[in-house]
Amino acid sequence: MRTPAWRLIAYALVIVAGVLTALPNVFTKEELAAWPGFLPTRQIALGLDLRGGAQLVLEVDAKGLVSERLDDLARQAEDVLVKADIAVRSIERKGDVVDVSLSDAGRAGQAQQLLRDLSANGTSSDAETEVKRAGARLQFALTKAWIAHRVEAATEQSLEIVRLRVDESGLAEPSLQRVGGDRILLQLPGVQDTKRVEEILKTTAKLSFHMVRAYAPGEPAPPGFTLFDGEQRGERYAVEDRALLSGDRLEDARLGFDATTNEPVVTFRLDAAGSRRFAEITKANVGKPFAVVLDGKVRTAPIIEHPILGGSGQIKGNFTPQSASDLAALLRAGALPAPLTIVEERMVGPDAGREAIQSGVKTGLWGFALVFAFMAVLYGRWGLVANFALALNVILTLAALSALGATLTLPGIAGIVLSVGLAVDANVLINERIREETRRGVSAMAALDVGFRRAYSTIVDSNLTALIATVLLFMFGSGPVRGFAVTMGLGIAISMFTAVSVVRAVMSEVVRRGRPKTLRIEPLFRLNFVPDETSIPFMRARFFGLVMSALLSAASIGLFFVPGLNYGVDFKGGLQLEAVTEGAADLGRLRAALGGLGLGDVSLQEAGDATHVLVRVERQAGGDEAQRTAVDRVRSTIAQVSPGATIERTDVVGPRVSGELAVAGITAVILASLAMLVYIWARFEWPFAVGAIATLILDVTKTVGFFALTGVAFDLTAIAALLTLIGYSVNDKVVVYDRMRENMRRFKSMPLRELIDRSINETLGRSLYTSVTALVALLPMAIWGGSAVESFAVPMVFGIIVAASSSVFIAAPILLFLGDWRTRRRSASVEIGALTRP
Repeated sequence: MRTPAWRLIAYALVIVAGVLTALPNVFTKEELAAWPGFLPTRQIALGLDLRGGAQLVLEVDAKGLVSERLDDLARQAEDVLVKADIAVRSIERKGDVVDVSLSDAGRAGQAQQLLRDLSANGTSSDAETEVKRAGARLQFALTKAWIAHRVEAATEQSLEIVRLRVDESGLAEPSLQRVGGDRILLQLPGVQDTKRVEEILKTTAKLSFHMVRAYAPGEPAPPGFTLFDGEQRGERYAVEDRALLSGDRLEDARLGFDATTNEPVVTFRLDAAGSRRFAEITKANVGKPFAVVLDGKVRTAPIIEHPILGGSGQIKGNFTPQSASDLAALLRAGALPAPLTIVEERMVGPDAGREAIQSGVKTGLWGFALVFAFMAVLYGRWGLVANFALALNVILTLAALSALGATLTLPGIAGIVLSVGLAVDANVLINERIREETRRGVSAMAALDVGFRRAYSTIVDSNLTALIATVLLFMFGSGPVRGFAVTMGLGIAISMFTAVSVVRAVMSEVVRRGRPKTLRIEPLFRLNFVPDETSIPFMRARFFGLVMSALLSAASIGLFFVPGLNYGVDFKGGLQLEAVTEGAADLGRLRAALGGLGLGDVSLQEAGDATHVLVRVERQAGGDEAQRTAVDRVRSTIAQVSPGATIERTDVVGPRVSGELAVAGITAVILASLAMLVYIWARFEWPFAVGAIATLILDVTKTVGFFALTGVAFDLTAIAALLTLIGYSVNDKVVVYDRMRENMRRFKSMPLRELIDRSINETLGRSLYTSVTALVALLPMAIWGGSAVESFAVPMVFGIIVAASSSVFIAAPILLFLGDWRTRRRSASVEIGALTRP
């Protein structure tokens, strides 16, 4: 069958466009600047694990937001009740509720209505507060709807303010995006010390101007005033609660130097309305102290010597030029609507990034080379056609990543490598089908047509099962793991074009022009790896296979509890650092030194070789500062024990984030299994689905046991491995199931046991070859990939071997037992029906 000319032209245009889109990735930015404007110049962005830098996840402090608003409402409530001449015994905060006790219960109804009328400016709507009355007591609290709306707005506002702060601070190429309902993800390429960044981001920068009253140490603050700390230790001020002017009127703020002391200060200028108000305040309060309050601390409280009419001033403090410049940048960007908490922090050193790129490229090229060699040896010149499609698949995947502006991570490189291993499955299925048709004596073009047509449904089924797992991984994963899902998903989707459409067009043209009588696809060296027609009685070993599998899964479950999994920082929370020493690391000395810091549970292990050490420390009690202090202490101790050591990676994950990641990972695995059950049930019949899921559970439990036995870190990357394995395992079963379904239609009277054996033998070569291609693609990464992909590549190699064997020795026997049970049940129903007929 000849491929239409328009289709060939369309294929060619897609390929040319893909090559041009991917091409900029092999040139430097300087070289691309000289390109004509009509050519694409966008390059794939490298993730932080490939180029080094810092990543912070910031969370809006919803509790702080609610607390601040309730305090404000409590003050407003007191003012409005006093104005209404309603006697109040007490107003106090009790958690998330403001409790108001009145002297006269008869006026409680009026008081309730007044409190309901409070809004953001002194009055609030019913949607914001809920007021309850019980006798002379009133209680009001913020509604859940208002809190959700305010957190949403605060997160959006914080995102823009953080963006401005980062830009003002001169940090290079920042990447900002919102994550979930109340979090912000900030990536800073090239940044190694996050301390300054954290200070810039966590400072609320809420500026206000207040009058100050004389205060004697040890005395309580006068009514309407609050005690604030000053710059100097032990310094305190009685500051009026009512702000005479807020920082909203700030127009500009810059680093300056005091004319008298030459110390760094922050100079500020107010807008027109702020200048007029500032002039009125200073004119009316000459000779009185006037406090500049920043984030609940009095920065300066000078005496107003004369009216200030120009709307400008300065903020003094114990500044360095850098800290004064940073504060000026914060004031220019504006105050955060709520405090931000750093719930996750990751840092990758530049050397680690370079090593990751080298490792990823090297192992990826080795994987491609092994797959290319295997296909060439297995299918000769037709294997070269498949290799052309594989190369095209990689190019188009890179082109899609460039066009989408996606970020390439080290797990993303693993995703490309694995997608190559899975993409070649389609070529194996097609070539084996064509071989089968040729053995039946079919002509060349007919064998080509039938081979592609009959392999197509199996290819679609196997790719869809892999895509289901990939989509769930993207939905529930985060960071580099999402990068893996993107590259693998694109690779699988593109393989439907390269491995099916392009290969068919090329093979059709070769056959049409060469006009061979038969289409022979033979190995390069005339080696027959798997005989054409085998008749191995696999079902004789069904009991042995099931019992052995059940015993191994039971042992794996036991290993899950003892010794248990080596949970990574993603799921356990805490601190994790990867150190590189100049010589072989002395783990004993390091363990003793770090254990003496009093940081709780500290574990050390080699990561790849004797010079790489992975240090895990439990989450420290306290906030972000406690984690930062712990990281600094671990760093300094490593430097003392191993002079010349460098810290290549630092991860800090809070307990809430680690808990969320664990729940998301478990949810993804469960949903993937259920999705496979539904898909197999819909495409085949329920015995096939039950057999596939039962086998899947056994495969996953064995892989979990492998994690426990080997001590490989169980983290987000491990979840990626499990999800990929789920897709691959079902993919492998689909190949055998598809042939069983086909044979059931062809041999309606054949006994089920004989039919299953026949189907397995007919697809034996196909199953082995697809497993080998996936295996050889990942093997170099498992051996040389390093610690960054160890928890993915190594378990995947094990899982591929388990999945290949389980298709024959577990899934097929389960299907046989279920089929025999259904046959006996139908026979019994027929006999009962015959007996009951009159």
